[in-house]
Amino acid sequence: MPMAPADAAQLVAATAAYVRDVLTGEGSGHDWWHVARVTALARRIAAAEGADPLTTELAALLHDIADYKDTGDEESGARETTAWLQAQGAPPELVTTVAGIVRDLSFKGAGVPEAELGLAGRCVRDADRLDALGAIGIARTFAWGGSRGRALWDPDHPPQRHGTTAAYRASQSDPNASSVNHFHEKLLLLADRMSTPTGLRIGRRRHEVMERFLADFHAEWDGEDG
Repeated sequence: MPMAPADAAQLVAATAAYVRDVLTGEGSGHDWWHVARVTALARRIAAAEGADPLTTELAALLHDIADYKDTGDEESGARETTAWLQAQGAPPELVTTVAGIVRDLSFKGAGVPEAELGLAGRCVRDADRLDALGAIGIARTFAWGGSRGRALWDPDHPPQRHGTTAAYRASQSDPNASSVNHFHEKLLLLADRMSTPTGLRIGRRRHEVMERFLADFHAEWDGEDG
């Protein structure tokens, strides 16, 4: 049974306050402001594509709660999402759908097929990936690398294309990993993996921003700029 508009608005507001409390101050680029940007962009994509706004907004707000990168558990985000929404009295079907999006959203390696998601899930996945691209994506990449002690770039350790989720996960703790490698191992692949027309259009522009940055970065690295 659909939620009344007032009840839906109250659930979204409570969820936003909860997530903000949990993620404020997180220093790797997965903080509250990342979630706020993803949620705003997911709403925009959902409106253009005709996705359910409540499902989209809740999944966007909760997509980084108890994430694998922090817990080491693929199911932790879905469990936390389920517990939160059930405690708020959300309808069971909504709980199941949102938790499934949170569980299946993540990029898992260059050679790993994308999880099948409904339209709301695809809108959220595109929004999350768009926040990893462009100027903000560049800033977040180096924030993440700094939080993990990564070098900016190490030419002796070129990027890898990970064919399995296990290989991609292992690379996250590789002492030879660099922030520039992350562009080639994930970020430069994302624009072509957008699953909505709106996401694809925005992704192409943000992809070009990163390509220009990397060209400038390598020219300066090699002392060949200017």
